[in-house]
Amino acid sequence: MTTLLIDNIGELTTNDDELATAGRLRDAAVLVEGNRIAWVGPAAQAPAADTRFDAAGQALLPGWVDSHTHMVFAGDRTAEFEARMAGESYAAGGINVTVNATRAASDETLEQNLRRLIAEARAGGTTTIETKTGYGLTVADEVRLARIAGRHADAVTFLGAHLVPAEANPADYLDLVTGPMLTAVAPHVSAVDVFCETGAFDEAATRRVLEAASAAGLATRVHGNQLGHGPGVQLAVEYGALSVDHVGFLTEQDIEALAASWTGPTSLPGTVATVLPACDLSTRMPLAPARNLLDAGARIAIASNCNPGTSYTSSMAFCVATAVLQMGLTIHEAVRAATLGGAWALGMHEEGWLDPRGIAQPAVGVICPGARADLQLLAAPSVTHLAYRPGMPLTRAVWRAGIRVV
Repeated sequence: MTTLLIDNIGELTTNDDELATAGRLRDAAVLVEGNRIAWVGPAAQAPAADTRFDAAGQALLPGWVDSHTHMVFAGDRTAEFEARMAGESYAAGGINVTVNATRAASDETLEQNLRRLIAEARAGGTTTIETKTGYGLTVADEVRLARIAGRHADAVTFLGAHLVPAEANPADYLDLVTGPMLTAVAPHVSAVDVFCETGAFDEAATRRVLEAASAAGLATRVHGNQLGHGPGVQLAVEYGALSVDHVGFLTEQDIEALAASWTGPTSLPGTVATVLPACDLSTRMPLAPARNLLDAGARIAIASNCNPGTSYTSSMAFCVATAVLQMGLTIHEAVRAATLGGAWALGMHEEGWLDPRGIAQPAVGVICPGARADLQLLAAPSVTHLAYRPGMPLTRAVWRAGIRVV
């Protein structure tokens, strides 16, 4: 098995406090063996390797873990965006526009678009991508989207409970989503999501989706508290969801519940609060209270929410810069949330998570021996430049599973 030594690293962000002070090392090196990290430490103590890459004193960090995207779609919603910028408020009904375009698109068109979006994300340092179904909303189309997603994404989430399609009766559609549709899609996904929001699925419907998912042995996520305060956060915690995403409108009780999910006397795993700053900006909604969540002891992730309606970007660097400049996070908190935080939200922070093919994989979001060799090198001496020089193309090199992809 060939080895690669990346040395002369000016600043190494490991996200591993046992390896480095506050998860960071200066004058460091990383040894990659095959698809895994084999050694991390001071450059002066670096072992020999088959090949060497000189980081030239620049910053190395884990690849971004984008834990919330909607990348399998067709069509365009530029007109909706223009209307929103002209003062119209966002409503969830715009999803139907994408549903119609996606249903009409061929598999080839959908796959080409997904490949394009993933290539854009890779160019910006993203090495782990979750994506959802949810723009088909029929049994056949949801299965189709899940299969296409599974050929390219690291994690696939079933989001049949995205919106009740225009042609459907809400009660009948809920029966479909929690019954035949879930049964058909389950072999192709690892989790189930539900849009718990006014205009989408209410508390009772959300409970049914989460219960059906759990009965099927699938992990759960919740789109919650995006357009206003609602029951999404409390339901996510109650059902042990991996994450609750958006979280723009939170009470003190919601924040306390998210924090307590990691420390309370429960056998369920903690629920990550995933903030989506690019979406908040695009919809002109309040930015999620990431600072308050961290201060209370909650765990957070930062994700792009790449989708054609409310966040048409996969730039995790942009999201990190926004979290620092406008949400009150330090750069190191934001980088951690966009890497290890995303791994927490996907259940990929430990050895043995299953990819869409059902194959156990090493941990992501961290640089330590045994983790998957997902790395990004910046054209900058420190991760601070991500916020110090917002919008600049700072990604110099990207390795995914030990293979250089950028």
